[in-house]
Amino acid sequence: MSSEATDVIGQRKLLQRLLPGLMHAAIFWGFLVLFPTILIAMIGAVDAHATLPWLGAQGWYALLVDVFALMVLAGVITAFVIRKVQRPARFKGSHLREADLILALIGGIVLSLLLWHASQIALGLNDYPAGWAPISNALSHIVGPVAPVLERVAVWAHVLIILSFLVYLPYSKHLHILVAAINVYFGRTRQRGRLEPIDFEVPEQDVRFGTARAPDMTWKQMLDTVSCTECGRCQDVCPAYATDKALSPKLLIMAMRDNLLSGASTPIVPSAVTDDIVWDCVTCGACVRECPVNIEHIDHIIDLRRNLVMVESRFPEEAGAMLRDVDRTSNPWGKPQADRMQWAEGLGVRVLQAGEVAPEVLFWVGCAPAFDERARKAAVSTAKLMQEAGVDFAVLGPREACTGDPARRMGDEYTFQRLAGENVATLNRAGVKKIVTTCPHCFNSIGNEYPDFGGRYEVVHHTEFLAELVRDGRLTPAPSDRTITYHDSCYLARHNDIRSEPRELVAAVGKPVEMPRNRERTFCCGAGGARMWMEERRGRPINQERVREAAATGAETLAVACPFCTVMLDDGVRETGAKLQVFDLATLLHDAVVRGREMGT
Repeated sequence: MSSEATDVIGQRKLLQRLLPGLMHAAIFWGFLVLFPTILIAMIGAVDAHATLPWLGAQGWYALLVDVFALMVLAGVITAFVIRKVQRPARFKGSHLREADLILALIGGIVLSLLLWHASQIALGLNDYPAGWAPISNALSHIVGPVAPVLERVAVWAHVLIILSFLVYLPYSKHLHILVAAINVYFGRTRQRGRLEPIDFEVPEQDVRFGTARAPDMTWKQMLDTVSCTECGRCQDVCPAYATDKALSPKLLIMAMRDNLLSGASTPIVPSAVTDDIVWDCVTCGACVRECPVNIEHIDHIIDLRRNLVMVESRFPEEAGAMLRDVDRTSNPWGKPQADRMQWAEGLGVRVLQAGEVAPEVLFWVGCAPAFDERARKAAVSTAKLMQEAGVDFAVLGPREACTGDPARRMGDEYTFQRLAGENVATLNRAGVKKIVTTCPHCFNSIGNEYPDFGGRYEVVHHTEFLAELVRDGRLTPAPSDRTITYHDSCYLARHNDIRSEPRELVAAVGKPVEMPRNRERTFCCGAGGARMWMEERRGRPINQERVREAAATGAETLAVACPFCTVMLDDGVRETGAKLQVFDLATLLHDAVVRGREMGT
């Protein structure tokens, strides 16, 4: 019910963009207040001397009707100005002619209402005191000569426009007016980063391998498609669309809606949605966060991928290589599990052996820090900082396998569930209670998705853990004059609401400078949704777009808190020639702690 109160009644998401938000809110709130006037008008159409008992005679309600009718009219005019004068790019592909017709009908409803009330006052038919309706009262002096005719024309026009509006809506592309509130009510209540698992335990013929055709969609996904307002807010923030890829989240949902309503039995991909659209998604969640009616675009994309991967074996070639490596070696890099501890050579990090007592903290290293040279620095720095603070920690070493996140976001649910089951069994046998990880993708999978498979642990991102150690005085960094702009990882800031702790660390080691797109409105590095392992052949590279934004701040350092972001943004710096250095926050903090120790001596 909280979503109904904030997102529907309060128009919270729409008001994130002030002018269009106020426009929509004025129309929506206006119709909530004006709803009883429909009954009043229907009664008045039959009998000009009758009205709704009690409410129809209340002066305060007459004042509300005048004020909110004017607000609705102002909202309609503003909407026309935005669409016809400003013409924002987010409306590209929307059904604007139908939207114009809807706006014209709404305008007709409130204009006919005001004219009816004005003619009533002119004829003395109003049951409420005329002084309580200042707008209608002022108009009554203008329409007085034609009031006898206008009173009948206006009230019947009002009723007929409303009835036409209601009849037209179910056949239009604006069905959302009737179903959007329902979609918000049934919106996601569990963690935003979690995907719904496939139940492989049921008979094979009953397993739902994603979405191939419209009937394969869940009832919520069907409701999603008809709830789309075509506002384009999702399209406006999509990193794929912003860099000229085929994907537009808005057009994806519209295409799936059209396919559903047409009754076609053809496969959604490629008849309604192209393969490129499906594979362009980075699952960053920007579209889901912006959507005013809580459409879950990522769930649609993943279900389309699940069908393509597990049923049709159709996916980008390089993605296939990644899936084979994960299945064969339990990591996307295709490296032997025996090499998982190379990152920790000379550090004296304890490897938890079977049967040993679990440490206070298990450090989940992740595949990228274990096998990628650039990502490795974050794991090394995190381990050194925990040693510095006297934390009792250990790692699993070769017993740690990929969490399965890349496979799952690629659509290979079977491989994900196999890896998740193996990791949960290992962690449960070890008696692990608390896990710290540097990778937001590992953090999200273990914390939000492993509970579906019996793995329930306290999972903490390393920025949260390190910020707590600094607050507790167990780590003492010495700040520098280095200017630092911090890049929020999508799976950290947007999917899991971790935004303040990384900024505490930035402030502790240097001088923060924010990028325009930050916190929950961050811009993806381009690695999510398993795009880390796919070539970016269409449009402009997402990582370069983000690096240019970082460089424009004038900062010397681009700080990250994700190994995928480290690799992608470091590549972006090299490709663009930007004057930036990319460092994980753990590395920056370790350098500051060492500097502080040296200054203390």
